[in-house]
Amino acid sequence: MAVSAQVSLYPLGQSDLSPAIQAVWKAFDRHKLMYRMGSMSTLLEGDEATVFAALCDAFQAAAEYGGTVMQVTVSNACPPLSSLPTEVAHA
Repeated sequence: MAVSAQVSLYPLGQSDLSPAIQAVWKAFDRHKLMYRMGSMSTLLEGDEATVFAALCDAFQAAAEYGGTVMQVTVSNACPPLSSLPTEVAHA
């Protein structure tokens, strides 16, 4: 089943937030997911098993930099990313 997810990452107590956030995006790249970065969250889509595996890998990668909170909303009823404006879409 195809699913979409909105992911927000909150690195805790880290002076530089970028490494943890970039680690999440690299995990999505490793799983070859389509995603779109925003200022407050990242939207992604793929098959259910790949999305959940990527979310697990992403959390583990971000947690290597310190305390981390990851908030995720998953849906099987959202429009595909390809139907949205593509100013920051990755494949």
